[in-house]
Amino acid sequence: MKNFLKVVGVIVLIGVLIVGTVIGYLTIDEYNPQEVEAIAIEGNAQKSASLDSSIRIMSWNVGYGALGDNADFFMDGGKMVKSATKDRVYSNLTGIIKEIESVNPDILFTQEMDRNSTRSYFIDESEYLINNSSAAALSGQSAFAYNFRVSFVPLPVPPIGRVEAGVGLFSGYRLDSVVRRKLPCPFTWPLRTMNLKRCLEVARVPISNSDKELVLVNLHLEAYDDGEGKTAQTNMLKDILVEEYEKGNYVIAGGDFNQIFSGVDSSMYPPVGSASWQPAVIEESLFGDGFNFYMDTKVPSCRSLDRPLDTAVSKDPADFQYYIIDGFIVSKNIDVENVYTDDLGFVSSDHNPVIMDIRLE
Repeated sequence: MKNFLKVVGVIVLIGVLIVGTVIGYLTIDEYNPQEVEAIAIEGNAQKSASLDSSIRIMSWNVGYGALGDNADFFMDGGKMVKSATKDRVYSNLTGIIKEIESVNPDILFTQEMDRNSTRSYFIDESEYLINNSSAAALSGQSAFAYNFRVSFVPLPVPPIGRVEAGVGLFSGYRLDSVVRRKLPCPFTWPLRTMNLKRCLEVARVPISNSDKELVLVNLHLEAYDDGEGKTAQTNMLKDILVEEYEKGNYVIAGGDFNQIFSGVDSSMYPPVGSASWQPAVIEESLFGDGFNFYMDTKVPSCRSLDRPLDTAVSKDPADFQYYIIDGFIVSKNIDVENVYTDDLGFVSSDHNPVIMDIRLE
């Protein structure tokens, strides 16, 4: 019995040492961005925005090239951690490029874009899109802001591994500057060391014959928190948008809100029992009277990852969970001509892209 207890004690001690070593390493290696950081602008674009031209903006959570219709995900009640082969990642990226070229936006927001991650076979997806497309936005200037940068995520089993991911902005219009604005993080140590550090990617586009700017805010707000993180991040977003609008600037925030706007009717996509995640609500009144809110209710912008879509017995909204969580917040000095979600069947990503045509008044 004594020998057995000694063996158990040694095993427990080794386990504690391993866990302690991993947590210690992650603590030392933790990604700790500043409150505001300038982001490098790559590429070249000479075109200037003007008050007399229509501008097309596209926002798409690309699911790090690995969340196609074959995928589920353990955080949504599914089983998968690594959800795609390398060939499938390339296939998804090819489908994403095809859609971008079809829509041909002047400005493109992307979320969940990997640059050097185990889960997407270390493919630099930003570089891949630029190098394999002639779309206007992908042929101009680009900027990338990290919101998930961990050298090794040890959970679950098998582990996620290395993640370098974030939000990308691509523009056929000239960008004056792009900054990363740090958002509140709802997680405490040690979970904080291996979790996302979300941000706002804020870009400024000069406007011809005007002292005002077009201010673009690309975002991907909190998903898996208890609600406090979403609230704090939404409040910070509101403060920034209101401040810019009060300066007289033209302001657009777009992306994956992981929430639905209070004025949006989501009754077409009711909660389904097998899906474990439901979005919170952004109260539009919080932002005052200077903004309009846009989400397309005709087509879902996101699907649940509790099970693969390509093998679902039924894809009806009564049996499979869909969401409306992607869209735009737009200042009222901008004329919004059209907003729609392209129904791509979630083949290449667990999100559909949202497209908006605007005109600066």
